[in-house]
Amino acid sequence: MERDTRPVTNDRTVDVTIIMPCLNEVLCLPHCIANAKEALAMMQERLGLTGEILIADNGSTDGSQALARSLGARCVAVPVRGYGAALAGGARAANGRFLVMGDSDGSYDFRDSVAMVGKLVEGADLCMGSRFKGGIKPGAMPWKNRYIGNPVLTGILNILFRSGISDAHCGLRALTKTCFDRLGLTGTGMEFASEMVIKATLKECRIAEVPATLSPDLRDRPPHLRPWRDGWRHLRYLLMLSPTWLFALPAAVLAFVSLAILALAGLAFLQGNAGTSMFGNYWVILAGGMLSVSHLAGLLAAAGHIYGVREGYRLRTGWAALVGRWISLESMLIAGLACIIGGFAVLGTVLAYWSTHRFEAIINVLPAVLGTTLLVIGSQTALGGFLLSIIAGNDANFLGTVPDKRAAAVPGGQSGPDTPAAVTDRSRSPQAAT
Repeated sequence: MERDTRPVTNDRTVDVTIIMPCLNEVLCLPHCIANAKEALAMMQERLGLTGEILIADNGSTDGSQALARSLGARCVAVPVRGYGAALAGGARAANGRFLVMGDSDGSYDFRDSVAMVGKLVEGADLCMGSRFKGGIKPGAMPWKNRYIGNPVLTGILNILFRSGISDAHCGLRALTKTCFDRLGLTGTGMEFASEMVIKATLKECRIAEVPATLSPDLRDRPPHLRPWRDGWRHLRYLLMLSPTWLFALPAAVLAFVSLAILALAGLAFLQGNAGTSMFGNYWVILAGGMLSVSHLAGLLAAAGHIYGVREGYRLRTGWAALVGRWISLESMLIAGLACIIGGFAVLGTVLAYWSTHRFEAIINVLPAVLGTTLLVIGSQTALGGFLLSIIAGNDANFLGTVPDKRAAAVPGGQSGPDTPAAVTDRSRSPQAAT
């Protein structure tokens, strides 16, 4: 991960941009902007950093934009709706090299971000706030969010990605502009919070964490957050960005169970005890189906990994370089053809045995299941080879040198004051392909 190496105290341009997503927050903005100004003053005093306040407006109709400008904040319009879209649009329009993101409902104290920016100055790429370490005031968080939603989702995230943080969904966080540009964040909704942590972990960014307090918001209406809907969006996003847990682990379990059943059934068949084996025809048929599904899941795991590397949010791992020497489209076509030939050979043997026994019903289905499974796996291997090559950019050596689209990313132009941020709705891209 590249570090921002520009001098901290000598650079007189804007150093810090505090970004607030906004959708009809006219009642809360005066408090939030005043609080953000206090935070910037503390950063100026303690860290020698200058700053700005940027309101990323998501289509407010209550005069929030004009109010924000009158209070000294800069305002950019983000046409794509959603919490993540607003924050991403604001980050693209930011002038600062350090970005602070916080809700505009008065629930967070932006003075807590001073320590976060301090962590960035020390070399961190991303600094998360932790409400569970900083304190949650009475009435600030519903019980189902505090004791079920946030702990469960954060725990799953840490298991899947080993991020090692205590609060993955804190609405107050800070990161460098370089880090934001490299992560290539695409989520438009609340899953944006998880996406930032996951991709920073996958890219091996340096992540820090500091306490943050949470207070009851100042709104006179229900919050935009919908716990069950947004909780599911978070959970599905965690799985979509983890092909190892979503595909590879189930593939390994299914392969182990199915091969064990087939091995025991095959041993009984060779010993002439097929009729008394605990694994009869029904188990053998089930095992053949599980082995086929396991093989397909393995191909999907490889596809998810290759896509992540190509999109730039997943690093190329050592196993990919090692296996890449032997696996390519051509090798998968050869392996698939070999399985298909083997399957036809087994089924041909079954047919020959059947014909020499006056076409009477065969008691044991193990040979037929093995032959059919080989045909299925062979076909999936050949077709999967083409799929992996297409995902890798029409490259037959799909586990070789996959270009990293984000590695060479150069920060784009910045939007001027009160101009629409350049936002593109790519919310379907990573979800659909990983």
